[in-house]
Amino acid sequence: MKVTILTGSNRDSATSTRLAVHVGQLISKKGHSVLLHDLFQTPLPFYSPDEIGHDHAAVQQLQQAMREADAIVLASPEYHGSISGVLKNALDFLGQDHFRGKAVLSLSSSGGAVGTSSLQQLQAIVRNLHGINSPEWISIGGAQRNLLADGLAAYEGGGHEIHDRIHRSTLAFLELASLVKGG
Repeated sequence: MKVTILTGSNRDSATSTRLAVHVGQLISKKGHSVLLHDLFQTPLPFYSPDEIGHDHAAVQQLQQAMREADAIVLASPEYHGSISGVLKNALDFLGQDHFRGKAVLSLSSSGGAVGTSSLQQLQAIVRNLHGINSPEWISIGGAQRNLLADGLAAYEGGGHEIHDRIHRSTLAFLELASLVKGG
């Protein structure tokens, strides 16, 4: 399968992006193709319903990657109980033809407690775009983010519980994506 990962941080070395890269590595190890679209590395113009900026090369690249994807991973930091503005902006450039009938895994990283508010919002957006939300999501927060910044050993207990949760959620997503794709 082709899996497109869209990371929605406007910060270099964001933990949400690191989480997405880690999930992408797990997906690759299972033999799937992964394309990472990092909105920090490839910023988009501001969305306009008047189609200003819709011909921008980065917008076209994102739309093509999402159309060609068999499954999608969305990753965002949690800001003020919501997804990042850059991710929302990117999602505004996309529509049902990019998400319809595709499995979607949502990821979040929060400086405080785990970011479930942003994940609930992502799942509502995915439903409105006719995507199929994975039954599990991945959220890390607070000291758990050390797992991504410093490695497993930096987190209490070696971080095995978090790693197992990330692995289990990723496998559940891949199983859903395979079922949806018909394989």
